[in-house]
Amino acid sequence: MLRTSGKAAGLAGRGVAAGAAVAIASVLLLTGCGGNDSTASSTPTLKTSTTTAAATTTTSAPSVADSTTKAAPTTTTSEQPPAAVTPTLATPKITAKDQAFLDALKARGVSVSSPDIPLAVANYVCQAKKSNVSPQEIQTYVNAMAGQDPSYDPNKMPIAQLGQIYVDVANQTYCNK
Repeated sequence: MLRTSGKAAGLAGRGVAAGAAVAIASVLLLTGCGGNDSTASSTPTLKTSTTTAAATTTTSAPSVADSTTKAAPTTTTSEQPPAAVTPTLATPKITAKDQAFLDALKARGVSVSSPDIPLAVANYVCQAKKSNVSPQEIQTYVNAMAGQDPSYDPNKMPIAQLGQIYVDVANQTYCNK
């Protein structure tokens, strides 16, 4: 039989206790994670207003021309699908400041498909400038945003040039106006 000193036995006992504590903590942490259940408990729905079509019931009587046969009345039920709902964003009113910005872009050779992206860019430029964002960072974000306009054609103008026009025009016509 192997004899150990009291000190060695105490260290071994602490090691076993520490190992058990780590194992228990691991189990508790994994149990708290939901038991590996990665399914959603419910499906989110988009709430929109739709009109509900009522089911219609029609009964047809036997026709006069078919008096020799006895036709039983038929009943048909048809449900019409609900009216299609297309979400739309309310187009904000274009202010004089907005129009001046859009006109200045057009004068510099920039055509836009809608005012949404250019006005978002102009707002970003002004807010970023107020927040002391570096000009390089502003330019990077403006290039990315301006390049999202469906009417942008990279064959007509490089993105860096387009972004610089947006920044210049925003600073001249939009910020602090």
